[in-house]
Amino acid sequence: MAKQIYGKNVLITGASSGIGRETAMLFARNGYTVYGISRSIEEKEEKTGSGKLIQIKADVTDRDSLIAVKERIPSLSIIIHAAGYGIAGSAEEVPVELARKEMDVNYFGPMLVNSIFLPLLRENERSLIIFVSSIAARVPIPFQSHYSSSKYALEAYAEALRMEGRKHGIMTVLLEPGDTKTGFTSKRQKYIPENSVYRDEAEKAIRKMEMDEQNGKSPVMVAEAALKAASRKNPPVRKPIGMEYSVLMLLLRILPQKAVHMILGKMY
Repeated sequence: MAKQIYGKNVLITGASSGIGRETAMLFARNGYTVYGISRSIEEKEEKTGSGKLIQIKADVTDRDSLIAVKERIPSLSIIIHAAGYGIAGSAEEVPVELARKEMDVNYFGPMLVNSIFLPLLRENERSLIIFVSSIAARVPIPFQSHYSSSKYALEAYAEALRMEGRKHGIMTVLLEPGDTKTGFTSKRQKYIPENSVYRDEAEKAIRKMEMDEQNGKSPVMVAEAALKAASRKNPPVRKPIGMEYSVLMLLLRILPQKAVHMILGKMY
């Protein structure tokens, strides 16, 4: 059983699959009452280990659906933002409408959820918000510029919230997975016009990205990192998932930016 230093009620977005689902199940097995929300979830309650998972249909971009969820939750001490959306395509050609959709889910979604549920968190002596970010927030990936941008924005928001919330007992943590084997890969939307001057490069980069993800780490590693963060009174600001990504982040502090771009260019 993990320490429940922030209380036992947890809200997890994107809880129907991938990282969100694994995190919801792990917290429930460790005695938490988990409210898992997703647009595509089947509403039901699961008894899991010493806790339970209550699945509720809601959309992180829909205020009314989130307010309806809030009315079903008596108290809350942890929020885990795991909902995500991906677009692959060139920085030049991806339509603004699609880029806005990505920002709606990846950035404005967590912002909207927090605006509704933070009053519940402030009722506690201490509370925690965990953001599932990405290594792409610190290493922009070719043909994933809009995804990287959404995560860059999320990280700035999360750090500012941590500073603002400290006096109110609110801590934030950024988890930064790299290549992870989930259904996110198959759900990623691709935008590569037939006559695109970037077509060959984009298709090659996306194939490499998909192969790396399907050979990547288990989402359980991210769930375990979230559970560990929830057992610490002063968790780190950010946590790369996996030793190799921790080393990569260290190298980024040392290598010149031009060298980083050259390495990424060769990878993708």
